[in-house]
Parts: sequence; structure tokens; C-alpha cells
Amino acid sequence: MVTWDWWKRRTQVERVVAYTLASVYALYWLILLLEIVSVVATTSPRTGTLAGAGTVVLGGAGTLVLRDSIRLHPDKGPLPWPSLSLLLGLVVVAVSLTVLLPKDPRIGTSLVIVSALSWGAGGLLDTRVRNGILVASAVITGVLGESLALAAFGAAVSAFLIFSVQSSLWLMGVVTSLERARDSEAALAVARERLRFSQDVHDVMGRRLSTIAVQAELAATLAARGEARATDQVLEIRSTAHEALREARELARGYRPLDLPAEVDGAVSLLASAGITTDAHVDDVPPERQESVARVIREAVTNVLRHSRAAQVDLTYARDQLVVSNDGLIPDRPTEGDGSGLDTLADQLAGRGARLSSGIEGDRFVVRVQFAPVVTRTTP
Repeated sequence: MVTWDWWKRRTQVERVVAYTLASVYALYWLILLLEIVSVVATTSPRTGTLAGAGTVVLGGAGTLVLRDSIRLHPDKGPLPWPSLSLLLGLVVVAVSLTVLLPKDPRIGTSLVIVSALSWGAGGLLDTRVRNGILVASAVITGVLGESLALAAFGAAVSAFLIFSVQSSLWLMGVVTSLERARDSEAALAVARERLRFSQDVHDVMGRRLSTIAVQAELAATLAARGEARATDQVLEIRSTAHEALREARELARGYRPLDLPAEVDGAVSLLASAGITTDAHVDDVPPERQESVARVIREAVTNVLRHSRAAQVDLTYARDQLVVSNDGLIPDRPTEGDGSGLDTLADQLAGRGARLSSGIEGDRFVVRVQFAPVVTRTTP
């Protein structure tokens, strides 16, 4: 059963797809219902009952073809011959039985047949199928209605129904394609960030390790000669190693000392490249907290790009509290306790008197950092 809560938890793309599919199926049966009602109203109860039953059977076959058309879209083939053959066979049977009816019911019934065929198989993009449906619709209405004008009318109705179903599926395809493009853009943004980190590692650690290698070769040479300078050279190697270790710790904590305004600008730009709107209000962060706030923003934004389908991200700092929220919840995905960088940040911030929490609040995922109030000391 579809509930309102289920609908609220869907993304905009999922809502468009669900609405489009529901509309395509609902309109199909609504058209058949309205047409068969007009037929029943102009014929005997027995004939009307048989016509109604036939419409249900024909509509069911058309629904199967429509389902296969949706699964196949936007590809043109291979055609779903089992369901398509069933629909075509039932159309032939329906036309054969309709010939036995009086002229007025025949006209209404012919439109039922044309609608079932055109909407049911109209989603198939194979040109041969589309042209065949148009010709068959003109022949069916023309023969059963005994009029060239009705033949033209039947072809026009068929063309309109084919256009309607194909335009609906086309719109659904465009929306899903844009969603895939957005996911690809987000993945590319994360890959660029990883590349930047790898370049930092190469620049910092590569330089230090090269220095250590040269110094070690020199120390080995001096030691082989028995020179006292070998000891000094080993001490230089140790000093270089300590320096490399210090820089490695800086990289692990955040690549380099972070600048909050630059980090916010970078986050906004990164999210914008992934099609995500950002509302940032972090202007009143005290200097001693700016690096911590920048680090949380970096990790939270990375998680948004990797683990959500967000369209809007809010960054807010007020009253000793930083809040990073997004509207991109993905149902049934763990939101915390997964060993992510947020857990590491929580441990680091705890040592500074701040508490980091994350989880679902309403229809948003929220990362919240509560800093300890700043104590103002007064001189007596």
C-alpha cells in the first residue's frame, strides 16, 4: 500500500517517474471506460455486457504491451512479441465480432479497439509498429463505420494517443537521464577531490621520502668509510623523518591548515557542480573554531555527494552550534555508525569540548555540532 510517508521519502525524480507511470496506466483505462460506456448506452444489455467483457480482455492485453514498452523505453527493440502478438490477435477477434453489430454500436466499438491498440502498443518506438498502428486504426474505423471520414478520424485519434503515451515516456526518460548525469557529476567531483588529495600526498611525502633516501645513501657511504660524520647524517635523517611524520599528520587531519571562508566557497562551488543548491550562513564563527567548523563542513559535504540525492544543502552557524542539513535522504540506507569520517571527527571534537551528532530530523539528514559556550573572563 502506498502511503503519504512513502511519497514524502521519494526523491523528486522518483516522484515524477511514479506519477508518470500511474498517469499512463490510469488514462489508458479511463479512455476505455468512457468509450465502452457510450457503446453500452446505445445497445442491448446482453450486447453491452459482452462488449464490456471484451473491453476488459482487450485492455488487459494492451496493459501487458504497455508494461513491456515502458521497460524497453528508450530502446527500439527487441519488440515484446509475446504480449504484442496477444494484443494483435485479440484486435482481430474484436473486429470480427464487431462486424456483427448494428452500425451505431460498431462506430463506438471501433474507437475502443483503436484506443486499446494505439495506447497499449503506442509506447513502442519501432517505426514499423507506429505506422502499422496508424494504418490499422484507419482501416478498422473506416470499415466498421463504412466511411472515409471515420477512417481519417480513427487515424487522427490513433496519432494523438500514440503521441500522448510516447511524450509521457519521453519526459520520464529525460528526467531519469538528468538524474544519472547529476550522479555522474557528483562522482566526478568526489574523484577530483581525491585527485587533489593524492597530489598533496605526492608533493609532501614524495619530497620528504626522496630526501630521506639521499641522506640514507650518504650516511651508508660515510659509515663504510668509518667517518664520524655518519652519526650527524643519521641524526639529519631522523629529523627529516619527524618532519615527514608531522606533515603526514597534517594531511590526515585535513590535507593542510583549513581556511573557513575558502572551505565554504569551495563547498558551495563543489555542490553547485553537482546541481545542488547551497544556503550558507557561517559568518560569525569565532577564530578558534574556524578550523573545526571547516573540517566538519568538508566531511559533511563529501558525504552529501557520496551518500545522498540532495537538491538543497543548508550550512548554518549560530549560538555555538553548527548545523549542516540536506534533503537527500535515501530510504533503507544506514545513516550513522558506519565507520565514516564523521565518527573520526566526533572523537576529535570531543577532545575540544564539542559534541557532534548526525541523523534524520523530519525529512532531512542533519549533522549537528554543539560547541561549549565561550567563557568570557573579566578582570577584577
